[in-house]
Amino acid sequence: MDDFIILSREDLRAAMRFGDYVEAVADGFRLLAEGRCSSPVPTQIDVAHGAFHVKPGSLPRGPGYVAVKVNGNFPDNRARHDLPTIQGAVLLADASNGRPLALLDSLEITLQRTGAATAVAARHLARQDSQTATICGCGAQAPLQLAAVRYGLNLRRVFAWDIDPAAARAFAVRMQAESGLPVEAVTALPDATRVSDVIVTCTPTRVPFLGLDDVRTGCFVAAVGADNPAKSEIKPDLMARATVVVDLLDQAAVMGDLHHAIAAGAKRVDEVAAELGQVIAGSRPGRQAADQIIVFDSSGTGIQDVAAAAVAYEIGRDRGLGVRCRLT
Repeated sequence: MDDFIILSREDLRAAMRFGDYVEAVADGFRLLAEGRCSSPVPTQIDVAHGAFHVKPGSLPRGPGYVAVKVNGNFPDNRARHDLPTIQGAVLLADASNGRPLALLDSLEITLQRTGAATAVAARHLARQDSQTATICGCGAQAPLQLAAVRYGLNLRRVFAWDIDPAAARAFAVRMQAESGLPVEAVTALPDATRVSDVIVTCTPTRVPFLGLDDVRTGCFVAAVGADNPAKSEIKPDLMARATVVVDLLDQAAVMGDLHHAIAAGAKRVDEVAAELGQVIAGSRPGRQAADQIIVFDSSGTGIQDVAAAAVAYEIGRDRGLGVRCRLT
């Protein structure tokens, strides 16, 4: 019997490039749209000071894989314990016989696969002549989101906004040094979003802040932050006007920004244009006009986790990465 492999964050960084995550996630979404795998709605377990999110998924790659990700999300961890907000692990198993294969750090998987979904969505839904982007929320996810929108678009200018202006300034300085692009921190968000072709919202807010008056025609919005039912970034009036594409309809309807738009009477489930996988597979259209406002509601799915974990496991196994052990 092969060894069980434990892959740390450092192992994952050695094994995977961002492009590996992008192609893995795109393939996972396509297979999901074709009915060849599953991504059940997550479970949330509330505890004092935070919550645990449990996200499962299956993938018909190789022998077939099943993954279950358990993430602890504790917003006050930095202040209370000097620990990351998100901690957890992904358990990957062989779908043909149930054998556990690997345990992978979930922080790296989560950051990278979330950015990868934005990159895939931008490839299909953003105007390909997009040049200006605004990143809303300058925490741990923000550098990956900037990398995501740059992955397939020739950006020329970037704005950064955060409820903490110091965080936006620090992000702008770091990203300008790393990317070579002009990155400007702003305090008045509409000044940036109204001149942007692409907007990414990656905040933990529970109060929506981006509305119809804040975007211009033709804009692509990647709404990344609403990964549980309490979070919301996009105002109902923008959701009502926009063409909405979701990662997974059943999930976004109960925990994404779509969930809040439905509750406000601004959007019906049958008005959602497509799931991202359907656009990738060609069964639903992506962008159809230059003046379309398109919102991608990215609630974070188990298919992203299993797709990323499967590729990382195969690369790590073949390169001899990680810690090997026997469970039985």
